Amino acid sequence: MAKRSAREAQARPTSAVVKPLFGASWHPLDTPERHDEGREQGYLRKVRPQSDNQRTLMEAIENHNLALALGPAGTGKTYLAVTAAVNALEAGSVGRIVLTRPAVEAGESLGFLPGDMHEKLAPYLRPLYDALNERLGGKRVRQLMTEGAIEIAPVAYMRGRTLNNAFIVIDEAQNCTYGQIKMLLTRLGWHSTMVLTGDPDQSDLLEGLSGFSDIARRLEALPNVAVVRLTDRDIVRHPLVAEMLTVL
Repeated sequence: MAKRSAREAQARPTSAVVKPLFGASWHPLDTPERHDEGREQGYLRKVRPQSDNQRTLMEAIENHNLALALGPAGTGKTYLAVTAAVNALEAGSVGRIVLTRPAVEAGESLGFLPGDMHEKLAPYLRPLYDALNERLGGKRVRQLMTEGAIEIAPVAYMRGRTLNNAFIVIDEAQNCTYGQIKMLLTRLGWHSTMVLTGDPDQSDLLEGLSGFSDIARRLEALPNVAVVRLTDRDIVRHPLVAEMLTVL
């Protein structure tokens, strides 16, 4: 009888509270947070240029309404452009950030992707989300996107728009045709800044279709447009990236 009572006591549920391992608000896309004045660690980290050309690019973005950054992979083109956009938004210089890139596959066909429009485009726009998450943290990015302060969209959705009071970043511009880039350039509105980034040597379009190099050459003659050309010496990824690009 005593043994049965002991077993029943062990089987009764206890009043202990089981706490989530990572906390109730944890999300796998969130970056590590440091609760210093309510800001995330990713935001507090300062971004400094690692080369003279990167410094030139940051100054060009700050002093021009239109800037083009051409250079090989790993030179920080997209990251510096997104950083400038975040700084402008946080400083109140612009009311929103618009990030866009062409939905072009890198040499292989993915077929028909399931889901709604956002789910279909997510794989193509992922690099822009990554850059934003590093600068602001996933939680802050989702909040700003819900409020409409950050918009990420493919190039095809830009036609017919006038982007006023905005910081526009056009990434992977080497995968845009001459007509597409011309259309994007004419979206620039009042009190706005536009930055185009791309590597002319890594176009996924058929030969001769990319218009980025031609556009950059034509705009380079305009005094109010900044065209910055980065080289393999500006690569900030693994040193092997720079070595490989010199022979590939």
